[in-house]
Amino acid sequence: MYAIELTPEHPVAQLTDFAVSAESEGFDAVFASHHYNNRDQFMALSSMAQATDEVLLGPGIANPYETHPVTLASRVATLSESSDGRALFGVGPGDKSTIRNLGFDHDDALRRVLETLKVAQRLWDGERVDHDGTFRADDAGLNYEVGEVPVYVGAQGPHMTKMAAKHADGVLYNGSHPKDLAWARDQVDSMLDDRVAEGEFDLAAYASVSVAEDADTARAAARPPVAFVAAGSPPPVLGRHGIDRDVAGDIGDAISAGEFEEAFGLVTDDMIEAFCIAGTPEDVAERTEALREHADSVVFASPLGPDIEDAISLLGAATDRSPA
Repeated sequence: MYAIELTPEHPVAQLTDFAVSAESEGFDAVFASHHYNNRDQFMALSSMAQATDEVLLGPGIANPYETHPVTLASRVATLSESSDGRALFGVGPGDKSTIRNLGFDHDDALRRVLETLKVAQRLWDGERVDHDGTFRADDAGLNYEVGEVPVYVGAQGPHMTKMAAKHADGVLYNGSHPKDLAWARDQVDSMLDDRVAEGEFDLAAYASVSVAEDADTARAAARPPVAFVAAGSPPPVLGRHGIDRDVAGDIGDAISAGEFEEAFGLVTDDMIEAFCIAGTPEDVAERTEALREHADSVVFASPLGPDIEDAISLLGAATDRSPA
C-alpha cells in the first residue's frame, strides 16, 4: 500500500480536492490527521468519501482521550457506511505536545489504545459492551450494522508496536528513516508467533515527506512536521539518531505554548535527516525504496511539500503510482 496523509490545517473543500488528486495518481489510501486546533478530521473524511470512488479513507490517527472510544467507533463506522466499506481506523495516543493543552497525558496509553480497538471491534460485530478499564461503557451498542473495519495502531515505541503486531491489522509506524523501520520490523517479527488477530500484518512506515523540484525548498518546508515528530519522540528514538533530548524538549515546550515559529527554528539538519524524507523526487524515490526493505507499506505524511497539489503528483510519479 502507498498512501497519503492530509492535515486538516487546510479547508475541507481543499482537502477533498487533494484526496481526489491522490486517487487519480493511483494511491491506495488517504489518512486525515488530527489535532484539536485543526479542522475536524471526520468531517474532512466524510467529504472525501463523497468525492472519491476507490481510495481507502481513515483517521491517521484518532486519539481516544479527548473523544470517548465508543464515540470514535461510531464515527469510524459511519465513515465505513458513507464510503461503501472503504474505511480504515487509525488509532493511537495522540501528539503529546497538543493533547496536554487539553489536560490529558499519556498515562496508560497502551491500555487505552488496546481497549479502544477491542471495544470498537465488538461494537462493529453488533455486540452490546460493558467495559470498565481506562474508560467506561455500560451496555453500549450501535443501532446499525457495520461489519469489519481494518485497524491500524499509531506507534513509535516498542510496546505499542508489539501490541499492534499482536492485536491489530497493521501499524502506522511513525518513522521516516530506514534505521527506524529496521528496528520496527524486529519488534513486529518478535510478536508474530503470539498474534491473535487474523490475517496478514501490515507494517506501514508513516513517513513525513517533503518533495519539490528544488531540494532546499523541500527541506525548508519540512521544518514544521519535523518539530512535532522530534518533540514527541521517546528517548530511545532520539538516541538512535543522536538528537539532543533537551533541544527536543524545548521544541515541545514551544509547541505547547503556541510559539510555533520558535519551535520550527530549533529544528536542526540532523532532525530533518532523521525524521523526514526531504528533497527532490529522485531523493524521495531512493529513500522510499530503502524503507520498503523493511516496511510493507508507506504512508507519505505531512507536509508532503511546499505545494501539496504538486507534491501529490510528484510522489505519484516517484513511486510509479500513476495509473496506466
